[in-house]
Amino acid sequence: MIFEVPDPDFERRVRTSFARQGLNATIRATLRRVAPGQVEIEVPFSSGVSQQHDFFHGGVMGAIGDSACGYAAMTLTLPSSEVLTIEYKVNFLSPGRGELLVARGRVTKPGRTVTVCTGDVFAVSHGQEKLVATMLVTIMTVGGQRDTSPTSGMSRIRATTTRGQSTSPRWCPCRRLRAIRRRLGAVPPR
Repeated sequence: MIFEVPDPDFERRVRTSFARQGLNATIRATLRRVAPGQVEIEVPFSSGVSQQHDFFHGGVMGAIGDSACGYAAMTLTLPSSEVLTIEYKVNFLSPGRGELLVARGRVTKPGRTVTVCTGDVFAVSHGQEKLVATMLVTIMTVGGQRDTSPTSGMSRIRATTTRGQSTSPRWCPCRRLRAIRRRLGAVPPR
């Protein structure tokens, strides 16, 4: 799949963000590959990432799969944007037994605000990969500003601050939910 990449410096931005995550240092994760809509992460086996049967812990498999998908989505965002996981579903297919884990995240459906990704996690033993987990990840893009020139054809997205309060775009589901709750009397107006 070929993607439009709004930030030509996406790889540096992804690698900088990856380096800031403390979990990556804790589990000794490394970023192997960064390409438009695709990211690959690996984690070497150690007792610190194992479970009681000496396999990779499922939490580690989920964490690197989630990160690979999140960073795959980030490769397609504006330079001032960040990403957050909204939800993920993981299926563990086999015990994670091997010298290292490799997670490959890829964008399935890019979006301005919500991007859907798929990820596969492989255990590597003696140079052979075995699929041990697969996942579906939903990512939300936060921050960033779109070009608002008359020729851009894009809507403006921006977060602004008014008297210390963040204002959301008109379509924000949180704002809509608060309005519904107010009508039902569940939340007093601000």
